[in-house]
Amino acid sequence: MKVKEIMTTKIISVDKDDSLKRVLDLMKKHDITKIPVLEEKKFFGLVTDNVIAHKLGSIRKRNVTASRLHASSVTEKDVHVISPEEEVKNILKSVGEPGPTLLPVVEKEKLIGVVTKADLLPLVTSKNQLYSIMQKKVHAVSLDDRVIHARRIMITENIARLPVLEEKKLVGIISDIEIALAFASLKKSFSLGKQKHHLDELFVKDVMRSPVVWTEPSMSIFNAAQLMLNQNIGALPLVENDKLVGLVTRTDLLKTIVL
Repeated sequence: MKVKEIMTTKIISVDKDDSLKRVLDLMKKHDITKIPVLEEKKFFGLVTDNVIAHKLGSIRKRNVTASRLHASSVTEKDVHVISPEEEVKNILKSVGEPGPTLLPVVEKEKLIGVVTKADLLPLVTSKNQLYSIMQKKVHAVSLDDRVIHARRIMITENIARLPVLEEKKLVGIISDIEIALAFASLKKSFSLGKQKHHLDELFVKDVMRSPVVWTEPSMSIFNAAQLMLNQNIGALPLVENDKLVGLVTRTDLLKTIVL
């Protein structure tokens, strides 16, 4: 099976000179977290919600709004690109390794498609239960935790999202995209002198995504892949007897693919 058989050809992209506000607007509108960046219609790099959250939350960028930053200022340029003739099994070897989770498909310097983890989910066929692959050690935050605290955990633990608990029950989830959008809104709404105060007082309950899609660890890996694909989500919290007992991500599911 070749990349051209599974890649997405309907590409949402931006020019390197587009504003960061446009990037965030597209992410919010299409519910995506990564966008290819072009220069004169040639592939230039990739912008991700993770990098945006970092840039907007950093001290040296606090006096600049998203509308004044360009896509190029948050673009990862050292991005591995693939050919449409590449074998899909070669891509699977790198699943779970550090780096962007969107692979640009380039031919003669032109971006002709992308491969995301969602594009690979239909290849998940295992009937084993999620018990067998779930992450049992799950970092979580509470409604009244500050966003900067949640962000610190995500950076330290190198994770993209955190379940949100209230009295040990799952009530939401917070990820890089929610934090990036919240930081951009804050920077637009408050003057430089007031931004730090409002940043420090931004709570998880103010920016989290809720309700959150979850399932039980007894669900099959195949059905979980279908659920994540249909709901366009990157992770599934696992709940048993009203208690959060684990988490599975797209990466966990993709590691079960056998071609």
